[in-house]
Order: sequence, then structure tokens, then C-alpha cells
Amino acid sequence: MSNSILHLNDLLAFGDLSNIKIKFNQYNGENDPMEVYKKNPDIVNNRWLFWRTERRYFDVNQIVICLLKINYDVWLLTTIKRVTKEFDVKNDVNYEGEELEKYKPFFGRVLIKFHKDFQTQVRYVEDIFDQLEVLQILPTVFDGDDFPGYEKVRLSFEQLETIISRNKKDWIAALENQKAVYLIRDTHTGKLYVGSATGENGMLLQRWKSYVSNGHGGNKELLDIVNTQGFDYIKKYFQYSILENYNSRVDKQIVLSRETWWKETLGTRVPFGYNCN
Repeated sequence: MSNSILHLNDLLAFGDLSNIKIKFNQYNGENDPMEVYKKNPDIVNNRWLFWRTERRYFDVNQIVICLLKINYDVWLLTTIKRVTKEFDVKNDVNYEGEELEKYKPFFGRVLIKFHKDFQTQVRYVEDIFDQLEVLQILPTVFDGDDFPGYEKVRLSFEQLETIISRNKKDWIAALENQKAVYLIRDTHTGKLYVGSATGENGMLLQRWKSYVSNGHGGNKELLDIVNTQGFDYIKKYFQYSILENYNSRVDKQIVLSRETWWKETLGTRVPFGYNCN
């Protein structure tokens, strides 16, 4: 094995591994813990970490390492806690724990490579410690993916809401002064909506903030969805991307003409899509 590989315990330097477990948190079919973490890390570091169904995961005084899946074989270290209480409940948070202060500088900053090929969420560290490879120590706490460029933006409602609620600076700077033609896709029905940010109705950031606020942004067909199926439908199924972007000096008529072109090209007018005009 190459000496250049840094394993997780090389970094943490636990002496005795026999009382240390790792909890692997990943998409459960309903919620992506990474999106939850980006909004509120405490929910993952408490609720996701200490939730129990039928199986007991921990004992009092055990040390628990919380990992969160970022993508294929890459995990983020979010907290390390010592279990202080057990409540003996099922389908709820079953434990309490206290963070180990000495490791706090690593929380949210250490990326780990590990290939998880087992079903259980929890394993003893000593069983897999030589497989937990430190990929990177981030300069700051992880707060989501960086702005990828206008042509690569494709966000779920939850992702867009997180960017705005946490005021993610690179995204905010990229969107706040841009005029644009944008696309909203209903991933459940496949229907599309083409909209524009012309400056008169707000720049792109302001337009997208209105969707996060109420789900419809003042658009009639989208308002009908909110009224008939609820805001939760929007949150579950809507996706946002950018078709074209322009700097703030571009005349709004150019933006509007391109919006019309995209509506006709993609066939987004009622009844095939959500555009009324």
C-alpha cells in the first residue's frame, strides 16, 4: 500500500477502535440528507444520526462518526459524538450525544473515499478503517456545490431553496445581475414552463426567489397547481434551469423575443405546457 494514502484514523488518531462506529447517511428513497445538511446540519447530525427503527445501533459511551454521501464513493465527515443517553424508542430519535470538541475543526471539511458494498447503515470502524481514505480537507465547511456556469444549471426546488436561504455567495453573485430566459420542468408530468427575467420584472435571482417564496411567481398556470395540488407538489417535482442569460444592459425586448422563440420551440403553451401566452 502506498505511504501517500492518508486514512481517516491517521487524521483522527483514535487509539482503541473497538468502541467506535460509523453511521453512513445517504438517500433513503424520500429525502437526500445532503440537501437537508446544506439547510441545517444539526438535523443530519442529530436526527439522521440517532434515528432508530427496529435495530439498535449504539450503546451509551460509544463514539459515533457521522458520514454523509456526496456522490459515488465520496463521503463528508459531519460530526463525531459520544452517545450519552438512550431512550429505548423505535421509529424516532433514540439517542443523545455530545460532540467531541477536539475534532470540531474537521466537521464539514473532510472528504472521505469509501466504497460501501453492504446494506446496513452502521459498522464498527475497526472492520473497515483501512478502507477509509481521506481525499481532501476543505479550506472551509462544505455548503454545497459551487456555481457550475450558466449552461450547467439544473436545480431541484430543494436545491434552489437552499442556495437562496443560505445566501450562497457564488450563486447569488452569478444570478443577481443577470437577465435570462429560464425553464421550469415538472418532472412528474414532463410539462414545461418558459419564463424570463427582463429587469422590469426583476433579475433572475429575484424571479427565482419568488418561486421559492410561493411556488408560482405570479404565473397563472403555476398558481393553479399550487391551489389545486399544493405547494408541496412544486417542492417535490419542479426543476429549474437556464436557457439563455444576458448582462443587465441587454434590452428587454431581446430577452422577450428569445422567450417567445423558446416557447414555440419547446411547445410549452397550454395544453402541452404551463405557458398561457
